[in-house]
Amino acid sequence: MTENFNIKDNDWDLLYPHYSTYTDTLREIADLIDLKLFMSINQVSTCYADNSNEANSVIDLIFL
Repeated sequence: MTENFNIKDNDWDLLYPHYSTYTDTLREIADLIDLKLFMSINQVSTCYADNSNEANSVIDLIFL
C-alpha cells in the first residue's frame, strides 16, 4: 500500500522534530491488515516546503 498520507512525523522522517497523533491511527489500521511500514535506505523528502523557514519532509509512505 503506497500513499501520500500527508502526515509529517519523526517516526519516518528523522529530521522532523514532531510526533503526530495520526501516526497511531495509521499504524493501527496497517496492523489490522497485517502491513508493516517499509523504510527506505535512502530517505528522500517527498513534500517540499513553499516557505524557506520550513523544512522539507517525508509524507509518502509504503506499507508491505
